[in-house]
Amino acid sequence: MTTHGADGLVHIGEVAERTGLSHRTIRYYEEMGLVSPAGRTEGGFRLYDEAGIARLLLITPMKPLGFSIEQIGELLGALDTTADPEADPADRERARTVLDEAHAGVAQRIRDLKEATARAESFADRLGREVSRSVPGR
Repeated sequence: MTTHGADGLVHIGEVAERTGLSHRTIRYYEEMGLVSPAGRTEGGFRLYDEAGIARLLLITPMKPLGFSIEQIGELLGALDTTADPEADPADRERARTVLDEAHAGVAQRIRDLKEATARAESFADRLGREVSRSVPGR
C-alpha cells in the first residue's frame, strides 16, 4: 500500500519497505539523532520525505561495516557540513578529515572482507574435494 500524501511524504511502513530496515530500527535511528521525520500525521505517525529515506539508505551499509552509532552520527554530520555552502571553512576542513578517515577505514574493511572471503572459498573447495573423495560413486 503506497502511503504518499499530497506533500510527497510517506509513512514509516513504506520507508521500512524501501530501505529494508525495521520500524524499530528506524525509530531507534531517530532517537539517536541520525534521521528525523519530515512531519507527523494528525494521529502522530511519522512521515518521511525523500531526503530522509536517502539518509536511511546511506546509514544502512554502515552498521555491517562496523560503524558505531556515534561514528555514523559523526560521518553524517561531516557529510552535512561538506554539503552546506554556508559552513565555516575550518568546519569544512574538519569534516573532510572525518570523511577521509572513514573512506580509508572502509577501504581497509573491504580488503579484510575480500581476504576472509578468499580463505572461506578455499576452505569450501577443500571440503568439497574431501566430500567427493569420501562419498562412493562421486
